[in-house]
Amino acid sequence: MKNARTLTRADLADAITKEFRVTKFVAADIVEDVLDEISSALVDGENVKISGFGTFSVRQKNERMGRNPKTLEAAVITSRKAISFKASAMLKKTINGK
Repeated sequence: MKNARTLTRADLADAITKEFRVTKFVAADIVEDVLDEISSALVDGENVKISGFGTFSVRQKNERMGRNPKTLEAAVITSRKAISFKASAMLKKTINGK
């Protein structure tokens, strides 16, 4: 396994700068615009499917009883929305080297 590292917005902007020969400022704007579109769609309850990569979706989680693992005291976990990601078959094959 390769050394784990985090891919940042700056890394994405650098890749766009190199691939399309635009300024870093323009590339950073592109990254922000794409992330804003994805975020807005999820806030509106839409799924976001990126072909060959995967699908982001929002699901409602109901209120439930939980337990504080440190004190073992029962506590109510409030209802909330959660984001889930399902990788595409193509991404899974790429990750598994097939």
